[in-house]
Amino acid sequence: MQPMRQHTGRVTPLDRANVDTDQIIPKQFLKRIERTGFGQYLFYNWRFDEQGNPDPDFELNQDAYKDGSILLAGSNFGCGSSREHAPWALLDYGFRVIIAPSFADIFYNNCFKNGILPVKLPEETVRTLFARIESGETVDLTVDLEACRIDDGNGFSVSFEVDPYRRHCLLEGLDDTAVTLQQEDRIAKYEANRPAYYRIHPEPVK
Repeated sequence: MQPMRQHTGRVTPLDRANVDTDQIIPKQFLKRIERTGFGQYLFYNWRFDEQGNPDPDFELNQDAYKDGSILLAGSNFGCGSSREHAPWALLDYGFRVIIAPSFADIFYNNCFKNGILPVKLPEETVRTLFARIESGETVDLTVDLEACRIDDGNGFSVSFEVDPYRRHCLLEGLDDTAVTLQQEDRIAKYEANRPAYYRIHPEPVK
């Protein structure tokens, strides 16, 4: 997993609440067995019309926002099913940070496990950001995970909170497997000291 310490990128506004995982990555595109390749299907039903043509009114298709790497969204982002493909699709498209007033719990946890930083900000602050983006005051944001601060270089600055363990894992680029492998020597020592029949049989011989 790629570490994140400070990320600067274009902000893409998606001023919608209750965006669910089937809208993020529709179910018909869940057949891939890799984690990559889902970005092309991100928000597919909103990005494209029935003929497969890009909808020029959708934010991700607009020139000002299509290269964004920071997504600004409404409350309860990522609700619906528990599919981990949702953060896979967002990351594969290029988003490293998602800012919203609130997130669905499972989606929120999945983001950290896949190298995306979900930032919770007060509703009023998020509305201010939407307004600044619309007016052109805010174009890019710098999200500093070490300092837990967001800044646009043009008068907007706000701090945010994140769980210390999740913050550590993102700063160091550690997913669950990498965290476990940090104890590889201890695991190997434990396995080497187990009786032989335990190493052969998954359950104790009765």
